Formats: sequence, structure tokens, C-alpha cells
Amino acid sequence: MATVSELVRFLCESLTPLGAITARRMFGGYAVYCDGVVFALVARNILYFKTDDGNRPEYEALGLRPFKPFDDKPTVLPYFPPPDSALDDPDELLLWARPALAAAIRTAAVRKPSRKKAALKKAGA
Repeated sequence: MATVSELVRFLCESLTPLGAITARRMFGGYAVYCDGVVFALVARNILYFKTDDGNRPEYEALGLRPFKPFDDKPTVLPYFPPPDSALDDPDELLLWARPALAAAIRTAAVRKPSRKKAALKKAGA
């Protein structure tokens, strides 16, 4: 089994009040799941929570910047780091994690079905 970073281990322990927390290596970082839904990323040893219109304003009000996977490209993803203080206080961490999980669930609910699922549905399976 691959070594899990200390931050990821800490998150998997601290976020258990939300549900079953797991993490998987992905693109040089980690995707953090709650009950099978990706709601956080860890990249370059920085935690980022999922955002949408429902919780993004709280991050922007604090001047926090979205995750930019490539320094040389303008692409940003809808994941923002919580304030540094959230990593020092498990209760505060959960205050940022809960809306991130809700955003991830909302996003998953409106996501288009995969081509494979659409083909199966069309075929009547």
C-alpha cells in the first residue's frame, strides 16, 4: 500500500463525523471521499475543499484562491483551501468540510450520466 501523507491521514481521522472518509492517490495528490463522493483534494500538501455557488463566497470573502493545478496555465478548479486555522481546530475543519460535502453532492446530482450509463439506459438495460 502506498504511503499516505500525514495531512491525508489527519483528514481521514478528523473528518469521520461526516461519514466514511477515504483517500486515493490521484494526479500526484489525493482525492478525499466521503461515502464515495469526492469533496476535497490534497495537492502539494495543501487541502482544498469543493465549492459551488452555495459555499464559494465564504472562501472569496477571505481572499482565498482556487486550486490552480498548473502554474503555467490559467485553469482553476472549483476547490479552495480553508483558512489555515481550520487545520488547527477539528471543529472549525468540520465547519468548512460540511458545506464542501454538500457542494460535492449537489454537483454529483446535476452531473450528466457517463456515456456508458447513457448507452445502457438507451439499450434498456
